Amino acid sequence: MGMTMTQKILADHAGREQISAGELIEAQLDLVLGNDVTTPVALPEFKRMGATEVFDREKVVIVPDHFTPNKDILSAEHCKQIREFAVEQDLENYFEVGEMGIEHALLPEKGLVVPGDVIIGADSHTCTYGALGAFSTGVGSTDMAVGMALGKTWFKVPEAQQFKLTGKMRPWVTGKDVILHIIGMIGVDGARYQSMEFTGDGVANLTMDDRFTMANMAIEAGAKNGIFPVDDKTLAYVKDHSTKNYKVYEADEDADYEQVHEIDLSTIPLTVAFPHLPENTRPVSEAGDVKVDQVIIGSCTNGRMDDLRMTAKILKGKKVAKHLRCIIFPGTQKIYLEAVREGLAEIFVEAGAVFSTPTCGPCLGGHMGILAKGERAVSTTNRNFVGRMGHPESEIYLASPAVAAASAITGKISSPENL
Repeated sequence: MGMTMTQKILADHAGREQISAGELIEAQLDLVLGNDVTTPVALPEFKRMGATEVFDREKVVIVPDHFTPNKDILSAEHCKQIREFAVEQDLENYFEVGEMGIEHALLPEKGLVVPGDVIIGADSHTCTYGALGAFSTGVGSTDMAVGMALGKTWFKVPEAQQFKLTGKMRPWVTGKDVILHIIGMIGVDGARYQSMEFTGDGVANLTMDDRFTMANMAIEAGAKNGIFPVDDKTLAYVKDHSTKNYKVYEADEDADYEQVHEIDLSTIPLTVAFPHLPENTRPVSEAGDVKVDQVIIGSCTNGRMDDLRMTAKILKGKKVAKHLRCIIFPGTQKIYLEAVREGLAEIFVEAGAVFSTPTCGPCLGGHMGILAKGERAVSTTNRNFVGRMGHPESEIYLASPAVAAASAITGKISSPENL
């Protein structure tokens, strides 16, 4: 039996010619990632196992992005710990405030992740890098500690589901709508500990930003990872960003998939996920009269240039609804600067929105956008669990930047087609 794309990558990194779903393997790591929330938990475990040095100072990456700039004394202490560790270990890739970004937007931009890599990160949305044809997955802080010390870890080889994409998306529809549609179709545990492999002619009609968004939210279907084939768009992105060597893997024609789904992109509508699960989806046209108090545009899911350009296109010459907060977070400092140079920042501010430094703050209810009791938010983030962005009696509606921007103008869940 042939192997899936994910299985081929893992087999190579385990020094094996053949592996099959369900096997336990030990694989070499190309990158180990931590942030300001998860790394402080990993450091005591790193020391407890007797480690004194990381396995490779260029392959351990630490990005303080969740509660930075520091929101309180505790977050400042956490960042101090990881800063001191980065200095002690002479880490090549530690990104301080001012040069940092939201980790899953920053690492591809820096060229630190490439096709064929095996990457673990102590953050569940590490699966983002599957957009580049890498195997990347989130782990716990203890596994991060072991990875930092040894440069290898164990995996249970995942089964896979294939999503065969055809056609082209309609105007305003993006990768966010596609992945919300898929999660609504299979459920939040529909791909539990499986690889979501996106294939088909329709992949060519997805931008790299679409693919980053879709791979990012594979975990919201319970997946071990999401992954895209490496095509001309991927290679162009890698050429523009990477200084690392890479290897392209392709699934065998007789690869074994647990399920195969055929999806015509042209049939997917603008989609919104109602509280309190990403699977609770419906077309925006069927959302009804849902008034909102806050709109969040950004995060590791939708804080890239395509997202900001689409947002600016909708907000230009208009105003954010009275009594509504619209907060926009670019993914990285480079994206922030590009938005300023293109005049997007001016459009946002003139519309009455806040244009912030990169941070994960509002996504996990950390800071810079906490919801009060009874408030509702339309957000381009990836999770809408109870209390995710603040009070347990608040509500989060997940949507694309286009829907979020339109909703900021009208004050209720809206389609840009109706402005």
